[in-house]
Amino acid sequence: MTTPPPALLIAGHGTRDEAGAEAFRDFVRELGRRNPELPVAGGFIELSPPPLGEAVTELVERGVRRFAAVPLMLVSAGHAKGDIPAALSREKERHPAISYSYGRPLGPHPALLSVLERRVGEVLGNRAAGDADRSDVTVLLVGRGSTDPDANAEVHKAARLLWEGRGYAGVETAFVSLAAPDVPSGLDRCVKLGAGRVVVLPYFLFTGILPDRVRTQTAEWAAAHPGTEVLSADVIGPTEELLGLVMERYREAVQGDLRMNCDSCVYRIAMPGFEDKVGLPQQPHFHPDDDGHGGHGHGGPHQHHSGHAHAH
Repeated sequence: MTTPPPALLIAGHGTRDEAGAEAFRDFVRELGRRNPELPVAGGFIELSPPPLGEAVTELVERGVRRFAAVPLMLVSAGHAKGDIPAALSREKERHPAISYSYGRPLGPHPALLSVLERRVGEVLGNRAAGDADRSDVTVLLVGRGSTDPDANAEVHKAARLLWEGRGYAGVETAFVSLAAPDVPSGLDRCVKLGAGRVVVLPYFLFTGILPDRVRTQTAEWAAAHPGTEVLSADVIGPTEELLGLVMERYREAVQGDLRMNCDSCVYRIAMPGFEDKVGLPQQPHFHPDDDGHGGHGHGGPHQHHSGHAHAH
């Protein structure tokens, strides 16, 4: 008898915006439609129904005993690091027969970077058909913001990866709550850095109160600075890329293959401008600015540095 695959539990953040909550619920339903062999349920940590515990109960009532939980979140902040694991632990106490594995958040991933690039292109129109037309465009990537510096750093990482190889003048970072710089300060910084045009790009999966606040603050800043062209891009949305990435995170959790930063490794993934690096064999390599390497700066041979071999 074939053992059925573990079910898929989607854990959402929650929002007071009903359209955003319904977008999440629609997304969960679409995952279920696309994977009829797989029990799929989803719930929220806070603010929106159904709660995560109700989603677990739904799976148990459908006969599920094993599931993989995937946080539908872009960064690993308090919810992904603490609240979801705590909620799952409580559900284990309520349903002792269940077992589960826990996946990792979604970003930054090349699939989502491609969607972000597309969102920028949509508001720029035909003017950004090539790199030359992007060279005066600065993107302001706006994250949710957190009291966790690690979560905020992940937004900065996404911004850097979005900049690499795409021909923008730059990609700056701001936050809509809890962290600096805020959206107006981020736009001020873009101008000080010489931005000709700015695209404000919300780093959010779905619509909601915070993405709406980003758009409102952008419009207010633009009205006060008529000399700068400022455009607002859309959120990521329930794209094919997002649907595929959730299933990738599900398979990782089921297989126990929780890689570190291989999503954005240029030796695994064809990142824009670095396509020639895919599949290259990796050897320990020399860092010219490191101290203690014999020969550097003295005419001697370069010696390999043993701490940075890539094993993919």
